[in-house]
Amino acid sequence: MFFKAPGNPTKIKKIVYFSLTIILGLLLSFLAHAFLEINYLRYALSQNLAVSFYGNCALPLILQIALLVFGAIGGFFLGRLWWRLIYVDRVWTKKYSSQK
Repeated sequence: MFFKAPGNPTKIKKIVYFSLTIILGLLLSFLAHAFLEINYLRYALSQNLAVSFYGNCALPLILQIALLVFGAIGGFFLGRLWWRLIYVDRVWTKKYSSQK
């Protein structure tokens, strides 16, 4: 099968795992930022509203920062959830060992 049982959890694995899930959260926040800005500009164009840009971005600076912070925090908590499921509860191991 494609999935092997996860190895023993180590400190370096945990650091790398959390770092990568935080990066995933940041990337998802960039996608959310693009989606919000596109829809905001589309709405402003349809209503003939004047849009002021803040450093090449139409969204206010506080919203830009909030999206980044929530992306990083969300990635951290997603990493905690996945770490617990994969390395502590070992759901994959239990799932695939019961099917054989």
